[in-house]
Amino acid sequence: MKSTISLQLRSLFAGFRAMLVLTAAIALVYTGSLTLIGQFAFPVQANGSLIENSSGKVIASKYIGQSFTDAQGSALPQYFQSRPSATTDSKGDAMPYNAAASSGSNLGPTSPELLKLIRERKQAVAQREHVPLQKVPADAVTASASGLDYQISPEYASIQVDRVAKERGMSKAAVTILVKKYTTNRGLGFIGERAVNVVELNLALDHMMKG
Repeated sequence: MKSTISLQLRSLFAGFRAMLVLTAAIALVYTGSLTLIGQFAFPVQANGSLIENSSGKVIASKYIGQSFTDAQGSALPQYFQSRPSATTDSKGDAMPYNAAASSGSNLGPTSPELLKLIRERKQAVAQREHVPLQKVPADAVTASASGLDYQISPEYASIQVDRVAKERGMSKAAVTILVKKYTTNRGLGFIGERAVNVVELNLALDHMMKG
């Protein structure tokens, strides 16, 4: 009986020691090493790929979307619009592009609520951009799984060029050049899709206007 208890205690202490060693190795050594490598080799990416204005104030992250709307949620006509976001605040109320609450709507493809939202969004986009309903791409009316998507499709960007150019007093050619500049191609030529970084594009437009 004593030998059995002794064996159990030894096994317990061995497991406890293993837990301490693994905790130190994974939580301290491993994460600490990755943090140091990130800070020295990739400082911008490791710190969130933040974008600062001329005063040094952080105004955005290169890889987190933003809403370009007024206080009532209406699209600001001088900006390219992002795709919808389904994130919420701490109370569960709508708060688009809330990086502290990354999430999708969790509405299924047969959800009447989702179908109604898509119809309403498609009509709103078609009216705003003066295009037929069939010209409105899917990413203009559906939210991403994260709710933080900073990119839109080149198709969605292209139907916004006329509006943005008119609002800013720019030529369509100049705006199109900027769109192409902030369009990324597929990874390795076949992974993912071509996409336009809306955050960087709108910041570049503002910078041009100030310049």
